[in-house]
Amino acid sequence: MSQQTRHANREQGSATIEAVIGVPAFLLFVLLIIAAGRIALARQAVEASAAEAARSASIARTQHQAESNGASGAATSLRNQGVRCRSQHVDIETSGFAAPVGTPAKVTATVTCIADLSDLSIPGLPGTRTITATMSSPIDTYRER
Repeated sequence: MSQQTRHANREQGSATIEAVIGVPAFLLFVLLIIAAGRIALARQAVEASAAEAARSASIARTQHQAESNGASGAATSLRNQGVRCRSQHVDIETSGFAAPVGTPAKVTATVTCIADLSDLSIPGLPGTRTITATMSSPIDTYRER
């Protein structure tokens, strides 16, 4: 046997070992990129829904209507963006409606979404991620309250 033949025989199993180690590592890397993308999209969607909730609440005429409009605006925004939340909570701070006419005031909306990541099945990654966003919108200063 020549020296080249013996050298080739010793390296026959190295490609298999590289594949056994490399393929799972590559798949894990791809899944982590997908998870990071899903979290980033969910964060952006929650921020957009908080802005929508604040805007919807700020154009209402009463505090009660502002709370109702804000909550429905946030839920609609999340649903339209395709974000899957295991649970969601919308808190609308409407104390600005009590300010006298002519005084600057605002409505603040905080949206919390527990995003579902369980379908990714990545070892060490939790099945959910809590994402919270807060946005404000001004109330018309000279509007009747």
